[in-house]
Amino acid sequence: MPTISPFYEHDAKHGKQPKFGFDQFYSSPVTTSAVAAFSGRCFTIISAPPPPRSPSYPYPRPTPSSPRFVGIWRLINPRRLKASFETNIQAAYWIREFYVTRSMDDLRNGQLGNPAPHAKGFASKTSEKMIVYIWDMDETLILLKSLLNGTYAEAFNSAKDVQKGIDIGKTWERYILDVCDDYFFYEQIENYNQPFLDALREYDDGKDLSDYVFNQDDFDSPRDDLNKRKLAYRHRVISQKYKQGLNTILNHNAFEIWNDLYDMTDSYTDRWLSSARTFLQQCSSHRESSTSFRPASSNAALEHVNVLVTSGSLIPSIAKCLLFKLDSLIASENVYSSWDVGKLQCFTWIMDRFGGPSIQFCVIGDGWEECEAAEAMRWPFVKIDPRPDGFHRFPGLTVRTVGHYLSVVYGASEVEDDEDSKAY
Repeated sequence: MPTISPFYEHDAKHGKQPKFGFDQFYSSPVTTSAVAAFSGRCFTIISAPPPPRSPSYPYPRPTPSSPRFVGIWRLINPRRLKASFETNIQAAYWIREFYVTRSMDDLRNGQLGNPAPHAKGFASKTSEKMIVYIWDMDETLILLKSLLNGTYAEAFNSAKDVQKGIDIGKTWERYILDVCDDYFFYEQIENYNQPFLDALREYDDGKDLSDYVFNQDDFDSPRDDLNKRKLAYRHRVISQKYKQGLNTILNHNAFEIWNDLYDMTDSYTDRWLSSARTFLQQCSSHRESSTSFRPASSNAALEHVNVLVTSGSLIPSIAKCLLFKLDSLIASENVYSSWDVGKLQCFTWIMDRFGGPSIQFCVIGDGWEECEAAEAMRWPFVKIDPRPDGFHRFPGLTVRTVGHYLSVVYGASEVEDDEDSKAY
């Protein structure tokens, strides 16, 4: 197997260009098909003998298991790779190691000169950091579509009752629509989807709504400021009910029926729902809270954050979070609907909202859209596969596994406790 040699820039207009001021490169095994792209420039990996350690590059050669990784894999456009991510993982390790003394901001800004001797790197063990976990909902945190169309049960080759799964899915559909219609004004606002509950916050004047009669305010299409304000009122009430929880809006009988349905679904899906929920707890540092992002400048300890970006419309997605017991782990302001705007736009908003030098992002879902959006943002993506032989599914996915994906982008995972290796 050949080794990596110095990179040369291949520019379509000017042809082969000099390397970017790197004095020495140390080598590591990599497949010949590995081709890396950075900021639109293509660097070809060619074969050469390993260069010695020298005064111009006086840093020790790290091994592939070295914890001092600075992740630039997603800065290298994965679409230009001629082999899969997995088959080029050795190339990724080598690339991360080479930039180990560069800060992430320098890499993002294209400042790729000689490594800075005193740079700490992005994933310093002494620096506080927060991870923003960006979740898809259907067929990731919950199972619904695959229950309704029977594909979940069919994948088990007659080991599960297909019709029972379909009946469970239809019961969930009725519950979701009932909650939307009875408590979340869905009949009035179904056609006016917004990407998140605070989208019209600027139109909300803060009026006391305790005596407001929503059925008599002549709400219409929010094309003018008045109706945008009325829609913002409804979103504020929905957010308040979400924070209060289902136990404050369902009567005792309905609450018991809902709990029984949840338990039956969890049993039918081999603990998918409870395992995903436990995993959310693990991702948010074992703390359940409806609070949103805590600024990085706060003196208090940082918590990781769960954010939901679903392709469904907003109000049913809010109802699903409540019914599938996710509301204490995903704040209402952290629920996004990509129905109208697409997931890339939602990811951009999330980056603008949470982004900072100590913030890391990880996308977890089952679909192509979130995968492509994660690649565009250069964030790690963990693909969920509900099939019984799926590589990542619930129960089975571990925080340690997700940490490996994060380490490819941001540096070695600091999650090393035995507790984190448990499958949920």
